[in-house]
Order: sequence, then structure tokens, then C-alpha cells
Amino acid sequence: MTNITTLNAAQSGTFAIGGDLMVNRLGFGAMRITGEGIWGDPADVDGALATLRRLPELGVNLIDTADSYGPAVSEELIREALHPYDTVVIATKGGLTRTGPNVWPPCGRPEYLIQQAELSRRRLGVDRIDLWQLHRIDPQVPRDEQFGAVRELMDRGVIRHAGLSEVTTEEIEAARRVFPVATVQNLYNLVNRKSEAVLDYCGREGIGFLPWFPLAAGSLARDGSVLADVAARLGASPSQVALAWVLRRSSVMLPIPGTGKVRHLEENVAAAALHLTDEDFRALDAVGREEWERQQAPQD
Repeated sequence: MTNITTLNAAQSGTFAIGGDLMVNRLGFGAMRITGEGIWGDPADVDGALATLRRLPELGVNLIDTADSYGPAVSEELIREALHPYDTVVIATKGGLTRTGPNVWPPCGRPEYLIQQAELSRRRLGVDRIDLWQLHRIDPQVPRDEQFGAVRELMDRGVIRHAGLSEVTTEEIEAARRVFPVATVQNLYNLVNRKSEAVLDYCGREGIGFLPWFPLAAGSLARDGSVLADVAARLGASPSQVALAWVLRRSSVMLPIPGTGKVRHLEENVAAAALHLTDEDFRALDAVGREEWERQQAPQD
């Protein structure tokens, strides 16, 4: 689908997480290397392992996972495929429990968060987790208690840097009063702009922003659309162009598209080499905002 021949995530540029942990901006999300409903082993274990082993060959040196993916399955496969990690940064998350496929109850009790980070450290086979993120702020637990657990993990040397997921600007500021927030992981893509203000805040403050579901393009991928026209001109797929737009949107952007297939991984990495003109970027931004506003409009 693409005429891009150079596959290297380094073409996406670099970002220093927490000011000192340098990674290529195009990362990998390891949620999809599990079973259906993000539950249990993947249907193709060998394919998942092959995908993980291909990452460093393609210059992808930021892998995002979570203790709840599987649960535990994603972290265990990452260790089997890539340990010792050498130049690869493994980021993980804690704070969601699992009671079945596609079920994710939050649990922010400090003792649970600390336990899960310790278990992640053991499963990944590291002395210290480079980046540990609070998967969700549990509304049933005072948030400062959850932030305090993160601070304790940092003070004890269990984790190097800490981040948050699905948060508002106000919540980031509250957390920063307790510990340095290195990253934020929110839903964001060409057609979902609910975290626009959070992204702008992260850009001003030098906080890494990991958009999950970064490939989405909604109805913009249809034939004859601005997105389809740009993709055709570049010899790329609409999803590759959508990912290139996300990368272009901000210098703190660290997209983490995920897959369990080598072919799809290579297609995603190829997006790092796409060059969008200023006109392309503005046109895509405009139609993406229109699509988001249309989605938010009341339906008659």
C-alpha cells in the first residue's frame, strides 16, 4: 500500500521522557499481543513474539504495556522476546484489575498499586521500571493517596519516571504537586480531539503525550476525502497518513500504535517517513476538527 522503503522509527524524531530518557517518538502499544478481549494468550503466540522481536530492528525503542493486558500476558511475552532490553524502554501501567474479557475495574488503593508495580518489575525482569503509569485515577480512592503511592514507588527506586492516563489538565497539575509527571496517555487521534487542551498543556510543560488509538480516521478515510487524496498522492494508506498527522501535531507526541502482526507493524513504522506539507497538515486538521465537532453535535 505504500511506496516507502525505509523503515525506521528514528525518522519520527526523538523525545526525552522525564528530560533524560531518550526514545524515538514512534513507539509500540503491546495491548494487542494478547487474546480476544485483551484476555489470555494471543491466538498466534509465535506471531506476537516475532512482532516484538522486529521492534528494535525497526528502531522502535519505546514499548507501552500494562499489568492488566492479559492480565500479565503482555509483560511476560515482552520479556520472553526482548530481555535483556538493551536500548529498548519498557513502559508499563497499573491501576486496573481484570475480572474477564473487556472488563477493567479500577483499583487505586495504594497497597495495590505498589504491589502491582513490584509484580511488573519482576515479570519484566528489571531492577527498575523506566516508566510506570497510573492506568486510571480510581474515583473511589482519594487521588492524593494514589499519587502518594506513585511517589513512594519513585522514592524506593521501583520506578524511574511516572505518568498518568486518561486525565484532565487539572488532574495533571494535582499530581505534579506530589511527583514529577513525565508522560500522559490519553485517547487522541485525527478525529477525536477531546484531549486537545491536555495535549497543548503537555506541549508547554515538556510532558510526553502518548496518544492511544492514534490511527483512527473515522469517515475521513472514505474515497474522495482530503485524507484519501493525500494518501493517494503519497502512496500511503489513510491510516499511515493519520499517524503521520499525529506525529506532526506536536513535538511531545509519542504515538503507540499496536498490533500482533509484523506486516502491520512495518506499515505503521513506514508512516514515520511520510512528509506532510504545511498545507496537508492544515487541511487534515480542519477536516478532523469538523468530524469531531459533528460527532459531538446533538442528534435529531
